[in-house]
Amino acid sequence: MGSREKQWLVPVVLFGLLQLSFGDPDKQVCPPSSGTIYDYGATTINGWEHINLGQYAGKTVLIFGLQEPGNNHEILPTLKYARLGNGFVPNFQLFEKGDVNGRKEQGLFTFLKNACPPVGENFGNPTNRLFWEPFKGSDIKWNFEKFLIGPDGKPVMRWFPRVNVSEVRADILQYLQKYNS
Repeated sequence: MGSREKQWLVPVVLFGLLQLSFGDPDKQVCPPSSGTIYDYGATTINGWEHINLGQYAGKTVLIFGLQEPGNNHEILPTLKYARLGNGFVPNFQLFEKGDVNGRKEQGLFTFLKNACPPVGENFGNPTNRLFWEPFKGSDIKWNFEKFLIGPDGKPVMRWFPRVNVSEVRADILQYLQKYNS
């Protein structure tokens, strides 16, 4: 092996080891954080009540964002009669729509994005493609990016939207088994 090849060997090996340390780019385990979701609240989708997320203390919570073209008052009837239909009513709390990226992002999502490493591939060139500013690498990239929150209110895991629901479910069940044992 010549000296030129040896020059590249160390950086290539280090790059490979660095990539291994990051694991699956589509899901990330969140490092310990100093804050909790209990420091935040949200308004119910009907606008009638502001709920302190501290009411979920001791429970495992899954937080996700869904892009929805309708207004807040249109969402539940759409779920019940049109999109899912057959009288579907969610058995979980829905909150008002709000920004998850940019200058007007909700504080809860600022906390979650700072607490968990980003997932998925890069946005690519954000020029003329994104509708918010400022752009940050930790931003939520698309609908159904998910955050698992432990019973202590601290983020546990983050998933990119394209991760199969069966994999998310398996990760959650594994976490619950570990936490409850």
